[in-house]
Amino acid sequence: MAEDPFLTHRGLLFTVAYQMLGAAAEAEDVVQETWIRWHGVDDAARAEIRDPRAFLVRMTSRKALDRLRADSRRREDYFGEWLPEPLLTAPDVADDVALAESVSFAMLTVLETLTPTERAVFVLREVFDLPYAEIAGALDKSPAAVRQIGHRAREHVAARRPRVEVSATEQREVVDRFLAAVAGGDLTALLDVLAPDVVLVADGGGVAHAISKPVLGAKKVANLLGGFGRYAGHASIRPVHLNAAPAALVVDLDDGHDTAITFDIDGGLITGIFVVRNPDKLGGLGREATLTRAPVERPS
Repeated sequence: MAEDPFLTHRGLLFTVAYQMLGAAAEAEDVVQETWIRWHGVDDAARAEIRDPRAFLVRMTSRKALDRLRADSRRREDYFGEWLPEPLLTAPDVADDVALAESVSFAMLTVLETLTPTERAVFVLREVFDLPYAEIAGALDKSPAAVRQIGHRAREHVAARRPRVEVSATEQREVVDRFLAAVAGGDLTALLDVLAPDVVLVADGGGVAHAISKPVLGAKKVANLLGGFGRYAGHASIRPVHLNAAPAALVVDLDDGHDTAITFDIDGGLITGIFVVRNPDKLGGLGREATLTRAPVERPS
């Protein structure tokens, strides 16, 4: 008996929803809504669907876009800086370079600067390579309009996205040096691994303590992080993979809130540090997320 197409493509649907929303919990909600809608289609109507994958992606995209539009005002009113929800990922996710880049914090923060429709078109076309006609059907627009939106979104992203590819080995080496310097309170070693124009962005959501505005410059960032030992208590720093890249998870801080830290790296130096402390955004770190740009291959 053939497997339910929804189960076959579930990882793909979550990946689509997450990249459109930047929020793991909301992406799971969208996938669940898609499942309910899919199983509400009667057998006769389902038999007429020639491409279940396209049908499910179209359904998921519509639901994610509706939610993204509804969330726009809430994100504008968010306390402090808004960052995506980090995902715990297996190291081998980085083997798909295009997928790894598309779920990186650097890319997701760039996508936040697009309109909801621009973001949907960019994700569906540039990441998942969907035909314009299929995207048009998902967004209830003409293919010509989708092409125009896609062109505008590509130009916007190209002007802001990181351009340097860094190997996973180099990323891990740089992150390990950073973590050792922070844990040891070694300000000199910390400055050695930070780019002069490094930017640190933190998201506490008004719940956990966090810097409310970006911190720019190696000295300011190093001084900020250099005080870690004074309030860390019995905290431990664990190397992890978040969003397909080497990262860190800090647990058991004195204030009771865990911290996820991801990085931008260029030329052996850290150019961006993203710190997520809002506990509402850390609930999904208990298990690895399944990310894919294609149907999951299952044994027959």
